[in-house]
Amino acid sequence: MTINLNKGERISLSKEAPGMKQAAVGLGWDVNQTDTGSQFDLDVSVFMLGAGGKIPKDEYFVFYNNLKSPDGSVESMGDSRTGEGSGDDETVHVNLTSVDSSIEELVFVVTIYEAEARRQNFGQVRNSYIRIYDKETQAEIARYDLEEDFSRETSLEMGRIYRKNGEWRFQAVGQGYNAGLESFVAQYT
Repeated sequence: MTINLNKGERISLSKEAPGMKQAAVGLGWDVNQTDTGSQFDLDVSVFMLGAGGKIPKDEYFVFYNNLKSPDGSVESMGDSRTGEGSGDDETVHVNLTSVDSSIEELVFVVTIYEAEARRQNFGQVRNSYIRIYDKETQAEIARYDLEEDFSRETSLEMGRIYRKNGEWRFQAVGQGYNAGLESFVAQYT
């Protein structure tokens, strides 16, 4: 049974899905009809953070130009350039048993490609969500549907998977930023 989370809430993945080794993180959204003259391209990125909230090596930044972490534990299933259709627009697989021991958390961020040049923001996007499910059984464990209006923001931190006391946990974040992917790279490197 799915646990529906609100902004800021946390759950223990280890307790809610005790046998799960392979997690899948599905992210989705719908784009409103707009007159910006450009098609929307939303991108999911994962920052694998170690001590001090930094990525230990550039390869621990998983995104459209680096689809797999060096330890093989985090893999993006690719960039959906249109976001059309129902269901998840982008998916990231996480092998919880093989995440490098130096990694303490995985930060899931969605950015709008060339948002400023295309005059686009998350106020033009609706039905955004992040969900965690067991890759092997397809059973959904947790879901967070963003309900806020991010009318100026061009990027969103959707959620975090992190280790605490030997357990994997998930936090629904839902924090918007008026910044591009570069600002997250600068923050976490």
